[in-house]
Amino acid sequence: MTTPTVDGAPNEIPAQEQSKHAVRPAVQTPKAFRDLLALDDFERHAQKVLPPMIYRYVAGGVETESAVKMARDAYSRYVFLPRMFVDVSGRDQGVTLFGERYAHPFGIPPLGGSAFVAYRADLRFAEAAQAENIPMILSASALISLEDVIAQNKKSWFQAYLAGDQPRIDRLLDRVERAGYETLVVTGDTPMLGNREHNTRSGFSMPIKMSPRVMWQSATHPRWLLGTVARTFLAHGAPHFENTDAERGPPMMSKLVRNTNKRDELAWRHVEAIRKRWKGNLVVKGLMTPDDARIAQSCGADGVILSNHGGRQLDYAIPPLETLEEVVSFKGDMKVMIDSGIRRGTDVMKAMALGADFVFFGRPFLYGAVLGGAEGVRHAVKVLSDEIDRDMALLGVRRLAELTPQHVRKLT
Repeated sequence: MTTPTVDGAPNEIPAQEQSKHAVRPAVQTPKAFRDLLALDDFERHAQKVLPPMIYRYVAGGVETESAVKMARDAYSRYVFLPRMFVDVSGRDQGVTLFGERYAHPFGIPPLGGSAFVAYRADLRFAEAAQAENIPMILSASALISLEDVIAQNKKSWFQAYLAGDQPRIDRLLDRVERAGYETLVVTGDTPMLGNREHNTRSGFSMPIKMSPRVMWQSATHPRWLLGTVARTFLAHGAPHFENTDAERGPPMMSKLVRNTNKRDELAWRHVEAIRKRWKGNLVVKGLMTPDDARIAQSCGADGVILSNHGGRQLDYAIPPLETLEEVVSFKGDMKVMIDSGIRRGTDVMKAMALGADFVFFGRPFLYGAVLGGAEGVRHAVKVLSDEIDRDMALLGVRRLAELTPQHVRKLT
């Protein structure tokens, strides 16, 4: 079967792909999810379940929270130029990344501490990602061990927060390699934690201090207290920071804290050393400037994730979307991925039209785990993938690779 694309060139759709995508069977939405029509709905419902301190820990940004708002607003400055009378039947939103074919152009990024927000959340992410055929990145700040997560999903990626200490780095790399991870993500935007004033205002701390305020918030949100905290302690004991180093970290609730020493000494020389040692895919995350993307490329990175850490590190940090096109202009074989501010299928389409190979977004998936475990996460996947499918049809493309900068225009 041959159909015209928007530029008149033939677009071959293999017969097996036609049959695979021609009919989308109707799936009955569980009653508990029927008001979850868009990703923002997940936050609205999860806010009712979570104590304010936990909700603000997830939703909040740093200082004025301008970086959060600007990352999202960046997408509103682009509009579409849809093409008409294009045969858009048999649409396929699958993409290939590092030799792996994924069903959708988005994945689950690292979400530190998520198992204290939703019960065993990292395992639920892994389960949902496997079922939906999308990538999932385990955070070094997770409360579930990297070994347990890859046992759940062999295609999981691992993200490291590293100190500028090569022996420590090497020991962690050995552990990650032994576990069987093939993709390593090194994050560069955390030489120290950002100024998250909202944590102090809401009563959140690390470790959590059992003040009357915290106890009241917990008692008035029993679904979280019993379903996440009590259930975790009864079934698995005190949660620990499992993956910050080669050795298990301290309990989350103890007076000890995870080892963040020497993170401010991490430098490009360490990335170069990692590249020489690490045989799998190497991704550098947390970059916002083309200059840093060029350095990552020169260090041998297989991919970069343009990210302002969801607005949780530097206030007024540039929205990653603003530098995407420039980074794409010299990417060569390096994959360019992006997160921060993505909430709609139209956001995904805009990023890919500007040259992104893949996108990530995190908070809605965590809210999905709060509301329904792995099934809640899978429903978030369905909501966004359905939006993308409609957007492709209305924009006039059958495959995401057909998207170009000519499909969007930036407002002035």
